Amino acid sequence: MNKTDFISAVSAKAGLSKTDAKKAVDAFVETVSQELKAGGKVALLGFGSFSVSEKAARKGVNPKTKQPIEIAARKAVKFKAGAELNDMIK
Repeated sequence: MNKTDFISAVSAKAGLSKTDAKKAVDAFVETVSQELKAGGKVALLGFGSFSVSEKAARKGVNPKTKQPIEIAARKAVKFKAGAELNDMIK
């Protein structure tokens, strides 16, 4: 399912126009993104939680040249599914 399909599904389930559903989806994405950028966490009870994790710098190997390389530290978005979501997909 891509974003357009998702917006269509939200529109149908919520009884909204596609324009309103697009605004709602965009607002959700923007709100989650801003909170994570600020270092916060977003928890949606029953669905899951979004957070930012720190990945430490590490050594790696360039598969083409087999030379050792240094992989820089970075931040990564993490999603942990809630119990209800996990139970629903079993």
